[in-house]
Amino acid sequence: MPSTNGNGSRRAILYARVSTDEQARSGYSLAQQLEALREHASREGHEVLEEVTDAGHSGASLERPGMDHVRDLVAAGGVSAVVAQDRDRFAREPAYHYLLKKEFEEHGCRLRALNDHGGDSPEGELTDGILDQLAKYERAKLAERSRRGKMRKAREGYVGVSTPRYGFRYDEARTALLIHEPEMEVVEKVFRMAAEGLGVTAMRTRLGREGIPSPRGEKFWDPRLLRNMVASDMYRPHTHEEIVGMVSPEVAARLDPDKEYGVCWLNRQKTSVRTVSEPDGAGGRRYRRRKTTKIRPKEEWIAVPVPAHLPRALVDRARTAMENNKGAERKYLAREWELRGLMRCPCGSKMGTHTTQPRGGRVYHYYKCRLRSPSGRMGLCSQKAVRVDRVEPAVWRFVSGLLLDPGRVEAGMEKLIEEQKVVGQGDPERESKAWAEKLEECDRLRRAYQQQQAAGLMTLEELGAMLKELEETRRMAETELRNLTVRRERVEELEKDRDCLLEYASNMLPEGLDRLTGEERNRVYRMLRLEVTPSSEGYEVKGVFSTSGSLPRSRRGPSRGWRSRPGTRRPGS
Repeated sequence: MPSTNGNGSRRAILYARVSTDEQARSGYSLAQQLEALREHASREGHEVLEEVTDAGHSGASLERPGMDHVRDLVAAGGVSAVVAQDRDRFAREPAYHYLLKKEFEEHGCRLRALNDHGGDSPEGELTDGILDQLAKYERAKLAERSRRGKMRKAREGYVGVSTPRYGFRYDEARTALLIHEPEMEVVEKVFRMAAEGLGVTAMRTRLGREGIPSPRGEKFWDPRLLRNMVASDMYRPHTHEEIVGMVSPEVAARLDPDKEYGVCWLNRQKTSVRTVSEPDGAGGRRYRRRKTTKIRPKEEWIAVPVPAHLPRALVDRARTAMENNKGAERKYLAREWELRGLMRCPCGSKMGTHTTQPRGGRVYHYYKCRLRSPSGRMGLCSQKAVRVDRVEPAVWRFVSGLLLDPGRVEAGMEKLIEEQKVVGQGDPERESKAWAEKLEECDRLRRAYQQQQAAGLMTLEELGAMLKELEETRRMAETELRNLTVRRERVEELEKDRDCLLEYASNMLPEGLDRLTGEERNRVYRMLRLEVTPSSEGYEVKGVFSTSGSLPRSRRGPSRGWRSRPGTRRPGS
């Protein structure tokens, strides 16, 4: 799009960002950033087009609602500059900063920060690139120093967890765990129930009947907590000889040879969190934090001894009995859940599956919010569970009616394909070119660092650390290039799904649609990118069709059939 800035436009967007941990740690507030930016705009004679903020969003990703809005405004034209207080407000990763700079330049817009050091010359850009890498290096060094400090404490035998496990309390120095007798008696009760062969459902029912609250103070215990408790090595006694083989000689020297110890495993897993965005089915975008947990190799785990209380034979019997109960607990999983993975609670959380059989009677299947407490009480979410035999038939009647209207399905799929093509707010070819240029810049920075080291401006250790950070940037650029390839593959997959759905719509009679199995219906729903959300009046259905459908809730099960209400399209009509 041609720039409109040639007429002397001085229109600027002021951008401020703060992540949750920054706000809590240093008070680096949005108000303070915006105040400094307004003063700068007034001094430079900029007309402020809009002030855009991202509160509680990390700069490690470009998937932020405020930044997406800035990119849309710049793409519309008429913006001469986007200004932030610091360069890392745009992005903490230099590669993302580079991508934004190249994208904005195509629309005649400059990316400006109050702490810019270089200029628009190649030398100035190189200077800013080096300073960005130095800032990234400093952040990584601080994070690594903190991590190494925690690991050193753990190897010295000190527990560094924020909240001790149920049954334990910190000592006065908060460096070791002590047995908390009242809770440990409950732990022993849990293990005895497990050893008797009780499943987690029966265990939490008995605990609730006896009035024993969960660690969170709720009446009923989370089944996952009970499973994890039985599986935890913190409650399983280990002999002195076994512990000595797990810990350092210094830690082993402090242990009593006549006592047994449990094991608290630290550095067991690595968790990373990143923000992703996706179409919400209503023309907007939904932003989520995606957590990825990776179990580290066993040799990297750090064992910290803790006091033992339970008999080892009891723990082993409980574990064996619970392992044997797994098959019985999963006897309902063979059911074909037509809407598995497609039900979303109004609170935004995915709804999982839930099965009950009160007192050995009829079996009931539900879709239930994952944030609702296991007892059915409010918990973190007040949305009631949804009966499967009510929602699944209603949704299928709606969708099978859509499949009888091929034109509507085709229009919706084409719209989704276009949305996928522009996801990420950028042109794929332009982004590919920008990331390729970033790889070339990495090569230039590598040579610059080596020249600085040769001139005595940095030590070999500093050079090695800088080259390591630069290699991370290179890997990120290569990853983004691969992601662009994945986007193209997703578009191809959508095109295949479109053709498959149109084949369903054109070749199948209504009777044939009704003969599809639950698994086949789930596949159709996924091709339609279906999302079903319970509401006070029924169910809101979103997908590739041009408008969302609204299904009234049937109170008497599926036999009542479809009941239309004003403003709702009847499927197939």
